[in-house]
Order: sequence, then structure tokens, then C-alpha cells
Amino acid sequence: MPIYRRNDGKPVVEFDPLLELSPFTLWRRLEENRAPLLIDVRQDPAGVTLRGAERLSDPTWEPDPEATVVLFDDDGSEAIELVRRLHARGFDRVRSLFGGLQLYEFSLDPEVIGRDTHLVPLDAT
Repeated sequence: MPIYRRNDGKPVVEFDPLLELSPFTLWRRLEENRAPLLIDVRQDPAGVTLRGAERLSDPTWEPDPEATVVLFDDDGSEAIELVRRLHARGFDRVRSLFGGLQLYEFSLDPEVIGRDTHLVPLDAT
């Protein structure tokens, strides 16, 4: 989630569709059974994760070049850096979850989308 500061010092958050996927777009793909490969890049994950996500266990991991992949962490900061490195090596089908799990959970109101947000407790994976 790229952030820069305006001349007055106020932070501005930008969504980059070449690097990131919005929480709602990911949720919709999960609902439509078009799930990308989900990779949880947190070093010490806690709380919840996305159903079906794999943990990043090898820092030298590279995705299948043909796979659609979404990396995520708590706030998007770690995942976006890894996406940038992978893009630099030619893996352009990799995206970061914009805002990470925090924005995903916050923006998907179960009263609007239904009970299944695809978030599961870590001990249930």
C-alpha cells in the first residue's frame, strides 16, 4: 500500500492496480471459485488468515510464472515489497492484497456480503 506525503505533510495512500488487488475484488473471486494462489507472508502470523492460504516458508520462493498469486500480511507493507521484488524478476501475475488483512476484514461487512468473508482463525487452517 504505497503511501506518500503531500507538501502539507498529510499522508496519501495510493492503490496501484499493477501491484495490488482490492479486498472486494479478492472476495468476489473467492466467492466465484476463481481463487488465486493465496500466500500469507507474515513472519509471525496471528489471529486470522484467508481460507486456503499457504504460508511463505522459504524467502527464496518464486511462483509459477503462469499462476495468479495474491500475497498478504496484516497491513500490506511486507507483501507489497515482495511483490515489487517479484515483478522486477518478471513475475507480473503477483499482486499484494491492498491494505492487507486489516483492510480486508474492515471493508467486508458481513451484513452486506453475507457471513462468509473467507477469513478463518489460524488454528483452523
